[in-house]
Amino acid sequence: MTRIGITLGDPAGIGPEVAVKALHGRNRPAAEFVVYGPRWALELGAVQSGLEVPDCDTVDIEVPEPAGFEVGVVSADCGEAAVKSVERCARDTIAGAVDAMMTCPLNKEAIHAAGYVDDIGHQEILARLTGASTTATMLMTPGLRVVHLSTHKSLIEAARFVTRDNVLAKLTLCHASLTRWGLPRARIAVAALNPHGGEGGLLGTEEIDAIRPAVDTAREAGIDATGPLPADSVFNRAIGGEFDAVLAMYHDQGHIAIKVHDFHRSVTATLGIPLIRTSVDHGTAFDIAGQGIADATGATAALQAAVALAEGSLGD
Repeated sequence: MTRIGITLGDPAGIGPEVAVKALHGRNRPAAEFVVYGPRWALELGAVQSGLEVPDCDTVDIEVPEPAGFEVGVVSADCGEAAVKSVERCARDTIAGAVDAMMTCPLNKEAIHAAGYVDDIGHQEILARLTGASTTATMLMTPGLRVVHLSTHKSLIEAARFVTRDNVLAKLTLCHASLTRWGLPRARIAVAALNPHGGEGGLLGTEEIDAIRPAVDTAREAGIDATGPLPADSVFNRAIGGEFDAVLAMYHDQGHIAIKVHDFHRSVTATLGIPLIRTSVDHGTAFDIAGQGIADATGATAALQAAVALAEGSLGD
């Protein structure tokens, strides 16, 4: 049976709670599960959710509960626990002890406080561990898939990242990943960076100088890429079935489209690493942590996606 590792994320956030709820949920996929995180955090999640500690294998990440621990508060100890859980689960996934990993959210302030100054998020941690040079985030929700040219960059840095080589590399990675997961002829739309697709250079030249040349080169290599297409319409066209995925030019361009379309069932997959990793598509939600009201729909969807990808499909 497919075996999925689950990291609890930051213990001060909603990760432990949604993990426990997903493992008890009626829509939990048919698989075996291994939970990675401090035992005290798993037990805390059970208390918060009003459920029993899940009956599954666990790997205790031995980071002690911080003195004066409070949910919803940034803690270096919690950041350390979150990163160590990801590192251990990733190594086990690479080694074949589990077939894929699903991650609950970590807190960027907390992991920086723990000393992981170069690890902005899961994608960076996993790239560091695996030595991956080109990675990408793919968000998936029923009816829409979005791959991001860049994620954790300021808006001005993200615009500078729009080069022919970068766009071509992400198109190539997207095509290879979708092929591996059962879509060898994936139709990939490429969003424009500027309003109205740049209006022939009147509103910016990135479409002319970088995006279109990358699309043309990708098509010459046999990739079914189309674009650049105005970002205010391309996602609706994909939802309507015209495209299998959209390559967005920066974080919010793609994330907003996904979350407006179907926030609660949106999940993340990381492309370009030698293992399968899915994730919830929400943060640690410190404002509601510990109240027992966190919605586990996303965690359940991420588990379902991890199982599907481990079994060689996109699950839809």
